[in-house]
Amino acid sequence: MSEIKLTSANFEEEVINSQTPVLVDFWAEWCGPCRMMEPILEELGKELEGKPVKIGKCNVDENQDLAQKYEILSIPAFKIFKGGKVVEEFVGAQTKDSLKSKLEKIL
Repeated sequence: MSEIKLTSANFEEEVINSQTPVLVDFWAEWCGPCRMMEPILEELGKELEGKPVKIGKCNVDENQDLAQKYEILSIPAFKIFKGGKVVEEFVGAQTKDSLKSKLEKIL
């Protein structure tokens, strides 16, 4: 499963209207911990291949309206959306196992 690049233009379609839960990574190019998360999210995507879940990345510098709307104060910030609503949220670098267990709880 490849990560979806989320923008103000596609966020509603890809996340809010999604039939499956979506893990959204709010990040920025200049953020060291955000870059550390990239290979972890790629591995997680491979492990969850075929499961009813999506992983998306939202660059907070390019989509400041979304960062404000979802009150992103620190990055990386992760929010899990289900049925268009945030059901789980956490801030800071995470382990792959931690992310996977949080996702599996809501699947």
